[in-house]
Amino acid sequence: MYGVVVHFEQEIELVIKKIWRELSELSISSYAEEVINRKPHITLASYEDVNVDDFIYSFDNLFDRQPRFHLELSVLGTFIHSGTLFLTPTPSRVLLDIHAKLHKALGEYQTDSDLYLPGQWIPHCTIANRLSQDKLLEALNYCTNNMEMITALVNEVSIIKAEYQNNKCISAPAIYTKILK
Repeated sequence: MYGVVVHFEQEIELVIKKIWRELSELSISSYAEEVINRKPHITLASYEDVNVDDFIYSFDNLFDRQPRFHLELSVLGTFIHSGTLFLTPTPSRVLLDIHAKLHKALGEYQTDSDLYLPGQWIPHCTIANRLSQDKLLEALNYCTNNMEMITALVNEVSIIKAEYQNNKCISAPAIYTKILK
């Protein structure tokens, strides 16, 4: 599986990683440790299989002139019956336009999830997942009391390749990153 994700400036990345670490230390969630070198991100799209060279070429052209942009991570939420807790940004025209342009430019590739398609996508940065109802409530309570609204600078967009072992993602390294101007 390949994904296209946006990443935040290092300062914000560290803020989110601190919450991940604290949830782990409190035995609420081990989300941060489940995937090697996990970075906070928002997924724009995922694809089952791609011609990597052609995909990178199209991706690179799409983001060649894309400036950095800010997001307000202002909502803490969950998907129903998912055990997932996430931050979601206030929808901005920039984010929605980038998302739509990406799907148009890379529309020839088979997506592996309809959840990322325009009109169905809920942009989010996962804080914890696969939580029981009790742990989800603990995580929500902890984050509500220990987090503030985050203004995040999106400074890069990456193509990642998820690597699985026993049907579980163990690594998702960036195979190509575009630093935004």
